[in-house]
Amino acid sequence: MIGVNRWTWILAAGATGTALCLSVLSGWQRGGSMEERLVWVALGIVLIASAHLLPALIRDAPVIMRAVGGALWLVCVTAACYGHASFFLLAQRHAGELRAASVPVSTLASTGRSLTAAMEKRADVVARLAAVNAQRCSGNCTTLKARRITLAAKRDALDAEADDIRRRQAADDRAVTRRDTLATDPVTERLAALLGTTVTRVDLLSGLTFAAVLEGVACLLWTIALQPRSALGITAVVPPVTAGHEANGSHASDSAPVMPLPADTSSDPEVTQLVRDIAAGRVRPTVADIRRHLGCSQARATALRRQLAPANPTA
Repeated sequence: MIGVNRWTWILAAGATGTALCLSVLSGWQRGGSMEERLVWVALGIVLIASAHLLPALIRDAPVIMRAVGGALWLVCVTAACYGHASFFLLAQRHAGELRAASVPVSTLASTGRSLTAAMEKRADVVARLAAVNAQRCSGNCTTLKARRITLAAKRDALDAEADDIRRRQAADDRAVTRRDTLATDPVTERLAALLGTTVTRVDLLSGLTFAAVLEGVACLLWTIALQPRSALGITAVVPPVTAGHEANGSHASDSAPVMPLPADTSSDPEVTQLVRDIAAGRVRPTVADIRRHLGCSQARATALRRQLAPANPTA
């Protein structure tokens, strides 16, 4: 059981550390100036610590305090999940931008002619060529023939230029499409298609899910880790105490009386353990020492002290 408790502490600390890292990064990305970033980071740390530790701290508190603490815990968890989801969405966006940046997009040179300008020029050449072809040869046939050949060559050149522009535009369109595809997580894209929704909604839902799971695991682990030892089934083995001898190196004097076990506490292992520890000199029969020794709440320590009163009226 001691090994299990140690691993619980390790897992709880790991979950809280991960949540704190997410909160710090999210707060740093939200703020503009240095002061704003520091305030966001501090706020996130307080919310994470409160969300993880409140269930364990108010477990044995009065009902009213537990109700108020439960409401505050719900608000803290909601705010923490919101911050985690913001980090997940920003991280996915940055990853998509890096993937998309690996695809070069060739654009038309700034000095090049657009397809519209090329087609307008071609229309002018075709009109002039049609006018030349409509003319009849009246003696200067060589000049007219040369004009026809020149205009036809210009038309062919403009056709080739337009085809080249179309090819480059098609290549740019394919590159843009590929960049858009790489900018989206492939699993998210397929899941959105399967559910019939948008990629943005799936990203938000997955971010909130990851955040809720992390917060829930951290709260559960800390609740288990901060339980009293007796609640985890860990009972100290104390050798029998005999008058005139010290037990386990305790500082109880030889004349110290041995406290008998109460007759009505056989079903409460905490009281039995506490009576033995008091008899062995490990703890004094006061509410403060009982609470410190067992790691329990004030109310539980008071109840245990009352159960010890019949066994030690003078305590």
